[in-house]
Amino acid sequence: MTLSESQRRDVLSKVLQTIDKQFMGAEPDTAGLRREHEAAIVGSTDADEFEAAVNAMLRSLGTSHVGFFHDSRPRAAGRVAIAATFMKTDTPDGPRWMFQDVHPGGAAAGAGIQPGDVLLTIDGKDVVPPDGLPFQLGTAYTFTVRRPNGSTVQPTVEVPGSKEKKRPIVVPDQVVTATKLDDATGLIRVSMFPGVLGMDVARDMSRAVADLATDRLIIDLRGNTGGGIGCLRLMSLMCPDRRGVGYSVSRAVAQRGFDKERLPAFDRIPTSKLGVIPLAIKFARARRSVAIFTEALGAQRHHGRTVLLVNEHSASAAEMVAAFASESGLATVVGTRTPGRLVATSGFKVGFGYRVALPVAAYFTWNGTNLEGTGVGPDVVEPLSPEAIGRGEDNQLRRARYC
Repeated sequence: MTLSESQRRDVLSKVLQTIDKQFMGAEPDTAGLRREHEAAIVGSTDADEFEAAVNAMLRSLGTSHVGFFHDSRPRAAGRVAIAATFMKTDTPDGPRWMFQDVHPGGAAAGAGIQPGDVLLTIDGKDVVPPDGLPFQLGTAYTFTVRRPNGSTVQPTVEVPGSKEKKRPIVVPDQVVTATKLDDATGLIRVSMFPGVLGMDVARDMSRAVADLATDRLIIDLRGNTGGGIGCLRLMSLMCPDRRGVGYSVSRAVAQRGFDKERLPAFDRIPTSKLGVIPLAIKFARARRSVAIFTEALGAQRHHGRTVLLVNEHSASAAEMVAAFASESGLATVVGTRTPGRLVATSGFKVGFGYRVALPVAAYFTWNGTNLEGTGVGPDVVEPLSPEAIGRGEDNQLRRARYC
């Protein structure tokens, strides 16, 4: 719905109050935010313009994982909405977005889209970089896509809805896939880590490693959107013992000071719902401040012979894994630098069905590195080649196989 001017002003005030109270990051100048953005926000003429103006203000906070949306029409980037990422590339049609990571079980893959396909239009409208690609959840779109062979197709992409209102998210039908590349090398691809505790994805990753039973393991986190603490299982599968991974601290804890060794320790993903109860009691008062340790799962055949594939879309919990592997020397990291989008986020109601999503806790590696805005650099830099992907080849995976 379109709000009145006074209603828009009221929502702006509640957003700024929430930032003052909840935001974890550089001390925000909410008075300055109001002076700079109030005219555009209050003077907006429709819902789209209103949301765009508030989101522009949030971006000026200089951190990831901020957003403003209405419960009735949550939106998300392609990596979340259709389980696909894009890269800018030059084509005979000029600069365009090329599909890069297309995850099995996602909306894009379900429509027959493949890496190397070039996006020309959405619902008949040209889409040209640097224009963003937000999709409204629960909506169908008609794409015009050019194949690497020059032919064009017009698939209909059905974007699922989201059951989660605070942080709208779409979970692909298939999150973990495993392939044997040869007798000695296994490949596990993980598109995200759904669930707060990640029990299902943890089970699936453990099962995939056991089923592969290979001496070398390549873990593909390219395009992984992050998620919950299910990523701990992947890190635990990299080493036999219990060791520090990192720690998360809320704004209040950071302000009064803390000792990471004395934070509540999370070192085990429960195997059943009964195991959730003691965890809920243990962390009820932690309020996002927790130290993370691996699960001590014992020796694995692939230990010492693990490669981790990441790219500029491997975000959030995927960056936790990459940083742990890099700092601990447990895997060779191959690909491109991760985006540096690693903060804990919550959504808050701000009136008239609107919500604002804000960072509420900061994450540090065990060595004290804050990855927000910097990301993780690979040990072996290997950018994806548009020419190779157009030929159906994966030059990053090929490089990983020989590391």
